[in-house]
Amino acid sequence: MSDQVISFALVGEGESSAPDPERVLAGNPSQQVWNAFSSPDGCFHTGRWSSTPGLWRVRYNEYELCHLLSGAVRLTTDEGGTWVFRAGDSFLINKDFVGTWETLQHCVKLYAVYQAAGN
Repeated sequence: MSDQVISFALVGEGESSAPDPERVLAGNPSQQVWNAFSSPDGCFHTGRWSSTPGLWRVRYNEYELCHLLSGAVRLTTDEGGTWVFRAGDSFLINKDFVGTWETLQHCVKLYAVYQAAGN
């Protein structure tokens, strides 16, 4: 298989995960991650992710481009800024975002994450 083009359809079984229980504020979210690609330097990752409803605290030290394939989510900064995204929406979470991620309806997203070396 060539590594020139990576198909997300070929990522196989996902890995189950969940937010750190100390960060969960509501619900019992369970997540699935299908990482399709990680760069050799470990700074860039892309794939598919899903989550059941729940609310948890997040602190980003990376950039994440998201495209929702299904469901709905709400992001809220500690300063009170709020964004709601639904299936078909694309958005970028900037590094240094601190606040909450709330999965309002079971969601599936495509992601591309970049984290500079040493962060």
